[in-house]
Amino acid sequence: MELTHLGHACFLVDTGAARLLIDPGVHSRFEELRGLDAVLVTHQHADHVDVERLRPLLEANPGAALVVDPDTATAVAGLPRPAVVARPGDRLALGGATVEVLGDLHANVYADVPGCTNAAYLVDGGAFLHPGDSFVAPETPVDVLAVPIDAPWLKLAEAVDYVRAVGPRVAVPMHEGETTDPAKLAGMLVAFGPEGVVRRLAIGEPAAL
Repeated sequence: MELTHLGHACFLVDTGAARLLIDPGVHSRFEELRGLDAVLVTHQHADHVDVERLRPLLEANPGAALVVDPDTATAVAGLPRPAVVARPGDRLALGGATVEVLGDLHANVYADVPGCTNAAYLVDGGAFLHPGDSFVAPETPVDVLAVPIDAPWLKLAEAVDYVRAVGPRVAVPMHEGETTDPAKLAGMLVAFGPEGVVRRLAIGEPAAL
């Protein structure tokens, strides 16, 4: 699998059989991508979906399916094609890849503050997991895990615990687009996480994982 971190929570996942773009938000750069099989959105927050820039992206990728969580469906209703609404338990065939939908809700921000739906995406039976803004842990093994490291709803110790709970071969830090020192947080995840597991990707550079 080839993985490209495009900023914040946005990744291009190239399985060799499919090209999947996940969470094209306001802190990410994705406009020039072509040949996409699907664009997937975990939840409605702007750092995970930039609806205005999504329109020209879909127009430039006419073969790409649009997959969103239930709460995002209304926001994308005016885009060039209908969205597939992903719900926990769904199993989607996208290009030559299989994507299972996990999770249910965004991680709790504070006390009883209302949340929103959050779809985590498990690619090809565990080859890659993008949890969105959640700490969802599948029952199946995960090879490569994207791990949020900065958000109002988390502290770094929770990110370390998440990596240890899931037990991936590789953990890739993400969700760092709003912090002034992402290297510090990623370095702390390396220091406290399992030895040799955490790997920070250079933004925009494809990595074979």
